[in-house]
Amino acid sequence: MSVPTVLEKILARKAEEVAERRARVSLAELEAQAKAADAPRGFANALIAQAKLKQPAVIAEVKKASPSKGVIRENFVPAEIAASYEKGGATCLSVLTDIDYFQGSDLFLQQARAACKLPVIRKDFMVDPYQIVEARALGADCVLLIVSALDDVKMAELAAVAKSVGLDVLVEVHDGDELERALKTLDTPLVGVNNRNLHTFEVSLENTLDLLPRIPRDRLVITESGIVNRADVELMEISGVYSFLVGETFMRAENPGAELQRLFFPERGVTVSGSTLD
Repeated sequence: MSVPTVLEKILARKAEEVAERRARVSLAELEAQAKAADAPRGFANALIAQAKLKQPAVIAEVKKASPSKGVIRENFVPAEIAASYEKGGATCLSVLTDIDYFQGSDLFLQQARAACKLPVIRKDFMVDPYQIVEARALGADCVLLIVSALDDVKMAELAAVAKSVGLDVLVEVHDGDELERALKTLDTPLVGVNNRNLHTFEVSLENTLDLLPRIPRDRLVITESGIVNRADVELMEISGVYSFLVGETFMRAENPGAELQRLFFPERGVTVSGSTLD
């Protein structure tokens, strides 16, 4: 018997977590909460509009920790980070809600969204329709579907539930096979290419560049992981990629919003200030 991968361990725990949550709050209760939640802010539309202008459409991540790096940010105040990102020019937010492996929380998503006007994606491992409805009840505007974690039938089911409750979908792929499955199964305009190899954990921006010619022009390509300097941003932009998901680079900076502005909008100068993050 082979040793479970990190992803397999996460997914096994996630199934247990969903069962625990369902025992506390029924799906019917969640559906009522989802209907009563604030209207979605238009995650996909915000990114597409910015990218059409050939301006960086940045999904800025609110992330305390990860399985590979441990705690990334000690001074972790989601509301302050979200406000800082908004000042720095972010188009959207990504908030980790996985508890066991990323030290995330549903509360972090609610706090971050309440502190700004940006659309927010719930970054978690979605394996059950319950979680999709839960995301909308929490106030999320978009959910992440990770192709490596789902079969095609489940992927289609989760996307249909997302649509039914007014959520956008960002589908994440790591390689050509996953890209083919995503394009065949889902019609979401948002295709995220994760530059981190799931087996070696090495990061290479070449992953986005290699898959780019295979992605239809009516989809928005979002490059995920590995953006650390201006040269990385410029490499993507000259290749026609204007949408970015960035987490660790910002989270390790003293002022995440100022780092966002420095990396993506250097022509503005650093104007982000006025918070305890400075």
